[in-house]
Amino acid sequence: MFAYLVRRVLLMLMLLFLLSVSVFLLFSILPGDPARLTCGKACTPAIIEANRHRLGLDEPPLTQYVKFVSGIFVGRTFSADSPEPIKCDAPCLGYSFNRQEQVMSLIARSAPVTFFLAIGAFVIWIFVGLTLGIFAALNRGRLGDRLIMGISLIGYSMPSFFLGLLLVFFVIIKWQFLPFPSYVPPWENPFQFFQTMILPWILLATLYAAFYIRLTRNQVLEVLSDDYVRTARAKGLPERVVVVKHALRAGLTPIVTAAGLDLAGLLGGAIISENIFSLPGLGALAVNSIIDSDLPLITGITILTASIIIFANLVVDLLYAVVDPRVRVT
Repeated sequence: MFAYLVRRVLLMLMLLFLLSVSVFLLFSILPGDPARLTCGKACTPAIIEANRHRLGLDEPPLTQYVKFVSGIFVGRTFSADSPEPIKCDAPCLGYSFNRQEQVMSLIARSAPVTFFLAIGAFVIWIFVGLTLGIFAALNRGRLGDRLIMGISLIGYSMPSFFLGLLLVFFVIIKWQFLPFPSYVPPWENPFQFFQTMILPWILLATLYAAFYIRLTRNQVLEVLSDDYVRTARAKGLPERVVVVKHALRAGLTPIVTAAGLDLAGLLGGAIISENIFSLPGLGALAVNSIIDSDLPLITGITILTASIIIFANLVVDLLYAVVDPRVRVT
């Protein structure tokens, strides 16, 4: 187990290195001049050249990459030879000259919003997906099974922006069950936080729960036909023990894989949900950075999101041995 963990951590570090190189090179070869984009309307060749020097874009690409990576660990200073150098503390993912702020500060301010959104929706969709999926499997072919599968198919095929707009129109505008969303941290006003987050949670949970209902149902049905499950029933074990301890645990592996990667993807930003409900999360920040052509911020968000997914993949692989006793990591 320890050797397996060491190998996976080394592989993760290598992937992070390749990720940083590919992202840095990708944004370096994109068309457009970042120095020109930060110039404004009254732009002259002299100002563009000064901006290029201030951004460090007049240095060789390898030097730029080394400074970028070293900034993550020890910080860096932009415009060091200017009267007012800009110091970026570690971990430094760059400096947004459009917003006059460190990229990490912008991400740190938006990340909690996305975290609460992703965790809340994750809890709902896992609970609903597992519960209704098991219920449908145990009542295969009956009215309850067909009803759940029909509803999940509708939820799975419905576009998220359309469902979000329906929630806003009916729940907020027409019926006025909830006020217009205005995000506040939960420790400042828990009631307003809940009012703001409940619809985004429902929106995301509806889309994901539909998939997990079908996935759980199929996994439970497949495992229930195995010999060891029939043996457990022949021993006279209660049906609850057979389903939860034997069938569901053995069928959890693909569910854990999908759940881990889905949660990691959401932690990188739920672009549509955050924009519909005006949540200042990573998804909204990413959209605004693309509109403003803020390359340092786009690079920082891309690297952070991809790093979360790589780390989540490692955690999921380690969880296999926990949720399925037949799996042995070596």
